[in-house]
Amino acid sequence: MNIDSRTMTLHGGDVPYLTYNRLCDIGFIRHAFSTRLGGVSQGEFTSMNLSFGRGDPEENVTENYKRLCAAAGFDYESLTASAQVHETVVRTVTSENAGVGIYKPKDILSVDALITNDPEVTLVTYYADCTPVFFVDTCKKAVGLAHAGWRGTVGEISRNVVLRMQEQFGTSPEDLVCAIGPVIGRCCYQVSLDCANEFRKLFGPDSKVVTPDKQEGKFLVDLALANKLILLRCGVREENIVISDLCTRCNSDLLWSHRATAGKRGTMAAFLTINNK
Repeated sequence: MNIDSRTMTLHGGDVPYLTYNRLCDIGFIRHAFSTRLGGVSQGEFTSMNLSFGRGDPEENVTENYKRLCAAAGFDYESLTASAQVHETVVRTVTSENAGVGIYKPKDILSVDALITNDPEVTLVTYYADCTPVFFVDTCKKAVGLAHAGWRGTVGEISRNVVLRMQEQFGTSPEDLVCAIGPVIGRCCYQVSLDCANEFRKLFGPDSKVVTPDKQEGKFLVDLALANKLILLRCGVREENIVISDLCTRCNSDLLWSHRATAGKRGTMAAFLTINNK
């Protein structure tokens, strides 16, 4: 495992988690990305599983959240989770939504991105190869998280988040700082021709997002680059976009990877909040 220390930091201890150095430099937010380590789950979920929907006992998942929150400095009571179905719906949340998807039932069926300017709520989205995208408006002090699988990426969920933040908070794309990953890398993300063609429709036939694989009829897709290009099209400055060098499949000892485990796995989460302390 090689983490580019210029980009991300792995915080050790009993409950390891990752942060982006660039986001840590923004004083009014707190963020984290969990690993597969430091929890109490057992079996195929060992040990830090943050999904309530995969068969892990709820008490284990709840304890995992509380451990992660204690380690990374989040208020457990403020957590608000997405309801991901690989679509492009963006939801604005406030403190009134605290607990939804964590210790309160989900109240909406399709949400793959969350935005807020309320410091009393912590955004939570889920991953195990798909692309996490963090959004921070450094001027209006608003934040967002998006879950971008291949369908969400070609559906331009990152663009939807930028547009919604413009509408809701008056965000200017030039003021956004965005972080992408960890995600399954181009080295490991093999897809069919049909899937590859969806990316080619969006980025053009010669885009570096799609490259032929050695296996005939298969292609490699760069999800991180795809989301970066979408952000650039929205007006986000290139110098304000940071990409993790961590491939989830290559680093499946640290991170949950759906492909590395053939689906027998737990789930990681991204956390983002406005720090009101």
